[in-house]
Formats: sequence, C-alpha cells, structure tokens
Amino acid sequence: MKSVFLFLCVLLAATLNGGSATAQLYEVRQSSVNYEKQERPAAKVLVDGTPDWTRDFWQSWLKDTYNIKTKGNGTLGVGKRDVLTAKQVPASSVSGKLIDLYAMVTAPSDSVTELAVFGGYDAKTYFSPEGTPTEFAAMRNMAQNFAAAARLKAYREQIEAAEKELRETEKEKDRLEKERVSLAKNTESNLEKIESLKKQNMENKLKASQDSAQLIVNGQQLELRKAKLQRRKDRLSTLDRK
Repeated sequence: MKSVFLFLCVLLAATLNGGSATAQLYEVRQSSVNYEKQERPAAKVLVDGTPDWTRDFWQSWLKDTYNIKTKGNGTLGVGKRDVLTAKQVPASSVSGKLIDLYAMVTAPSDSVTELAVFGGYDAKTYFSPEGTPTEFAAMRNMAQNFAAAARLKAYREQIEAAEKELRETEKEKDRLEKERVSLAKNTESNLEKIESLKKQNMENKLKASQDSAQLIVNGQQLELRKAKLQRRKDRLSTLDRK
C-alpha cells in the first residue's frame, strides 16, 4: 500500500507541475486588479481547482487561520459576488490596525483558478508596494501561505480521489474475475451437458435404427400370424360344415 501511495504522489506531482501551462501554479506574483473602476495592486496566485473550490477554501482558511469572515458568497450559493470582502477586520500579520481585505476569484482555464488578494486601511487607502511596502509584503505573504495550504489540500484530495478510483478499479477487477470464473464453470457445465446430449442422441439414433429394424420384423411376423390365424379360421369353418 505504501508503494501505491508513493506512486500516486509522484503521479499527482507530475500532473500539478508538468507543462508550461501549470509552471506558475502556487507561485504568488505582484499584479493588479480592476476594482471600482480603478487598478488596485494585488497579490495573485494560480491554484489547481475550480472557482467554487477556491472561494470556499479561501473563506474557510481565512476563518481558521486569522478568524476573518468574508462576505460575498451569497445564501446557499445564490447572490455570489465577484469579490469576497472582509471590512475592518484585525489581521495582526498584516498590520496592527483594522484593514479591509478583498479577494477576487477568476478562472483562466477549466482546472485552474486565479485568486487575487488586495486590501487597504479603508476605501481610499489601498496597500501597494510603493506606498505601504510592509503591509503589501505581509498581504502577499498571506496569499503565499494560502497557496501552500491550497496545494496541500489539492494533493490530499486528489490522492484520496486516486485511491478511491484505485479501490473501485480493484473492486471491478474482483467482480470481473468472479464473473469470469462463474462463466468458465457454466461453460464447462454446458459442454458436459452438450457431450451428454450428444451421447444420448447417438444412443437414441441407434435405438431408433434398431426399433425400425425390429418394426419390419414385427410387421412380417404380424402378416404371418394373420395368415396363420386365417387358415385356422378357414379350417374351423370347414369342420363346422361337416
């Protein structure tokens, strides 16, 4: 089982990191987003997963790590906003003051999601590498920590999914093997029955041939006995007339 687990780890690592399309997965980079009709400095990172998966994990990770609750996910998935927000929340790893924290989730491909993290002290003061380098670096570090957690979660979930597929494949293999054995036994039984029926057919054919020959003999005997009977009747009739 350990060797299987190591194989799955290697396979998933190759999947997550292989090719130029995924070369920058989980690597935070400095960029910007358009929010409220202006470009805001942001820390962006690509993660392996759907937008819903990324949104949900970002929210649960923020709550578990910083006790920060975000808004914008709607009710039961209805009314989702493009940007998840947490207004005037404490984040000591970023600043000793209350901050506004934002996250924008987009999907550049079917299997990869981009998370853009940005924020500031209020609606007028956004963190930037130039204006607030310490806060922006701390916010970028927050995004990097999230990326590491997301990578670990993706590995675990994909390993669990691969293990489930492996179990299902093994189960299907066992089912097919049982079915193969059952069919082989059934085929063997049918062949034995066929041989028995062939033998019975040959015996029946021989018996029918013997019966046909005996029927001819019986027919001949029947004619002889009829003639014999008729002769005796004729003799009796002659005797009765005397």
